[in-house]
Amino acid sequence: MKSDKLQKMLLTAIFAALTAIGAFLRIPAGFTSFTLQVFFTCMAGVLLGPYWGAASQLLYVLLGLIGIPIFTEGGGMTYLFKPTFGFLLGLIPAAFLTGLLTAHVKRLPLFGRIALGCLAGLVALYAIGLPYMYWMLGGALSFGQTVVSGCLIFLPFDALKIICVTLLGMKLLPLLNRQKDLSS
Repeated sequence: MKSDKLQKMLLTAIFAALTAIGAFLRIPAGFTSFTLQVFFTCMAGVLLGPYWGAASQLLYVLLGLIGIPIFTEGGGMTYLFKPTFGFLLGLIPAAFLTGLLTAHVKRLPLFGRIALGCLAGLVALYAIGLPYMYWMLGGALSFGQTVVSGCLIFLPFDALKIICVTLLGMKLLPLLNRQKDLSS
């Protein structure tokens, strides 16, 4: 039992680190960037479940806020005033929802559960990130322009990330569960 908790804690730290790495693998696009943060957030939810997956993203956000430069443009409390900070906050419920639906929607096959979880996570991310972006820009863009520049241009890349997470998750999740069963 203790080894399972230790494994979850280690994986939580690893996924916080992977999300930080994902922030630096970026292509700038206006107010925000194409990154791999969502990929690692969804993988955290799929592999760690809702609570530990969300904990990995909370850890990532807290480490960035205390000043470790792991966000796309650095770190620190001043990041609260950046238009893109809402998307960082959205990573936490995104991982939670991804993990929750992957683990608990048993009537769907694994492929469907992971894809649905990732999609729900992405909706949560945008539901938090877009209003925050609009609010922080203080009217510089209309809400429609905010949706285009903060969401619509990213959807094709997000779809590709969901496909990759789903395919990879289908391979890794059974391996992780088998390892857990062997250690019990």
